[in-house]
Amino acid sequence: MKEVKLNTPLKEEDVRDLKVGDVVYISGYICTSRDMGHLKMKEVIENGEKLPVDLTGGVIFHAGPVVKKKDSGFELRVIGPTTSIRMEPHSDFIGNLGVKMIVGKGGMDEGTSKALQKYGMTYLQAPPGCAVVLGEKVEQIENVFWMELGVPEALWVLKVKEFGPLVVGMDSTGNSIYRDIKVNGKKLIEKMF
Repeated sequence: MKEVKLNTPLKEEDVRDLKVGDVVYISGYICTSRDMGHLKMKEVIENGEKLPVDLTGGVIFHAGPVVKKKDSGFELRVIGPTTSIRMEPHSDFIGNLGVKMIVGKGGMDEGTSKALQKYGMTYLQAPPGCAVVLGEKVEQIENVFWMELGVPEALWVLKVKEFGPLVVGMDSTGNSIYRDIKVNGKKLIEKMF
């Protein structure tokens, strides 16, 4: 395991070099997206329109920030990961957009593993319960789109510095700590009965 500091936009070779268990810190820009945000992205693309941000070499964080409205925009208070498995159906679509990292909690499944291998992406586990710590790594809210979806579901563009620690839970070679846990857990249960 190694510790790596990366800047966006990410290069595929940097991401493909990461292995399960590596610790990553990201500087640059990341975007949040959850269920409705992913569906909105698909709708925009299917309508032949451009997304409001270029996601090539980007990071999608499965999160909904807690913000305070101010005269000049918004102030981020805290931001923590949301459960990623809900976004499982969108992994290939996200990879096709050029995204290189997905950040969330709880892991994803085999469709995501295939997309990670195909597009040279990784899935990173954000530390649950550390929304304040992660929020402190956000230097500013750069922009927000699709507020009609609600604050948690909007597409937030965040400028971050050494955002993390994030742990590689699924890498671009097909390794997955989540699959390993399921397999090993099943073996233990079978031994017990």
